[in-house]
Amino acid sequence: MTGLRVTPARRQGRDRLYVSLPNGRSIAWYDRDTGRVSLVSDRHRADVLAALAPYLTDGVTVGPPPVPTSADLARLSLHPDDDLAPNRPGEALHAELDHLPAGHRFRQDPRRAELAAQQLLGGEFDRLEGAGWRILHSVPLPGTEHIDHLVIGPAGVLAVHTLQARRLRVRIADPMVRVGRGEPVPQLRLARRRAERAALALTAVVRPVLAVVGAARLDVVPAPPDVRILRDDEVPALTRLGGVLKPADIEALYATARDRRSWLRV
Repeated sequence: MTGLRVTPARRQGRDRLYVSLPNGRSIAWYDRDTGRVSLVSDRHRADVLAALAPYLTDGVTVGPPPVPTSADLARLSLHPDDDLAPNRPGEALHAELDHLPAGHRFRQDPRRAELAAQQLLGGEFDRLEGAGWRILHSVPLPGTEHIDHLVIGPAGVLAVHTLQARRLRVRIADPMVRVGRGEPVPQLRLARRRAERAALALTAVVRPVLAVVGAARLDVVPAPPDVRILRDDEVPALTRLGGVLKPADIEALYATARDRRSWLRV
């Protein structure tokens, strides 16, 4: 068979190569993370392997697609309006800024700096997906609050509150946080409350995280026992942590968390 097309794509946090017929119908995909070629129909095996030959590595397994897990089935049955996975970092701020009157859109607004911080941090978290983590951004809670980033991975579930502190000094004295010369604000109390609400929604242990973005200096006196203080350049270090959740647990919690209806009762 000739005319098979190989197209790279990133699905569910995984890098894949999809093989499709000239009419666009996919007949196989190669998951680079697991080294597996999944065939929709075995009769195309030889042609698919020939098309993928330049990309395959040693130790590749070939067979039918894996049986979907309960988390996969829940995801497939989720209505698009209830799926939080497509949310961008700072989705709630995007909505607020997009609805500003035309004359106000070019004025300085502190929310733009907050949005930039959430976007920067969200990009760092998204890079963890290759290490088996699942990320949701701007998770809406009943009322007006949002969880900036919900991070689910081998080290557990983290509810991340973003603190924008570009080129400023940050001083943390539980529960107060002072940025630059501003008034101290009980940010740690807010981070704890959001983590508690997430724990109710997911019926799982959720650790609060205060992520400080762009600070010129960070002083923590003393370190809070239950809130993780994380600088934006420390996010990659999370990949070295583990021992809390297995892959199946991560996927099950992610399937629950991405459903908007899971958050209605908290």
